[in-house]
Amino acid sequence: MAGSAPEPFVPRFSPERVVVVMPTYNEAENVPLIAPRVLEQDPRIELILVDDNSPDGTGKLADELAAANPRVHVLHRPSKQGLGAAYRAGLGRALELRADAVIQMDADFSHPPEVIPTLLAELATHDVVLGSRYLNGITVVNWPFERIVISWFGNLYARKVTGLRVSDSTGGFRCLRRALLERVGFERGRSNGYAFQIELNYRCEQAGARIKEIPFLFLDRTRGVSKLNPSIGLEALWVVWWLRLAHALGRL
Repeated sequence: MAGSAPEPFVPRFSPERVVVVMPTYNEAENVPLIAPRVLEQDPRIELILVDDNSPDGTGKLADELAAANPRVHVLHRPSKQGLGAAYRAGLGRALELRADAVIQMDADFSHPPEVIPTLLAELATHDVVLGSRYLNGITVVNWPFERIVISWFGNLYARKVTGLRVSDSTGGFRCLRRALLERVGFERGRSNGYAFQIELNYRCEQAGARIKEIPFLFLDRTRGVSKLNPSIGLEALWVVWWLRLAHALGRL
């Protein structure tokens, strides 16, 4: 329209340093295969392998990868303390490495490395980009039917209790800007299992983050053993109510 004011210029975000945080526990079969696949996606990428003293020798393999490639870093932890604790340690280390953008992903190939360039492209105009299994239907392959049902209803439960607007509140494939990580208080998190993903999504929404979801094909692992157990699900049941109460009391 003639005479209308021009839209304000918003510079596109282009990170110089991208750090992928990848927790590992008994992933000796996967780590030597997935590390190079991740690194080849973009020359800016560095990888932090957060190993919880895996009895299968994953930590030793990670050290060998780091010795051969300066873009690989290893964070050793004394014992298995949960996914959430591993991610908090890894995210903290990524900030110490002066990462401009941080990506979370699993080591078992359920999060395809080839999706990383898309995550980074969308981060140009968003604060956080989420890989979603439920944005366009259910894009999960090779899971037993009962596990799909549990995951879908667990995700629905978490969204209903917390009010989260994302389609996949329990997913762990995520790319964030450094500035967002620094202000959401992830290090104060209470969750140690997969509820960590719900909590971080909630903190991002409450911080007013510009969130983008992209669909991806989630493939069940073909090597190694899943770490899911009943206690992880039970934690998620109470964490969502804690998040709601903590926010209401201004203590998040």
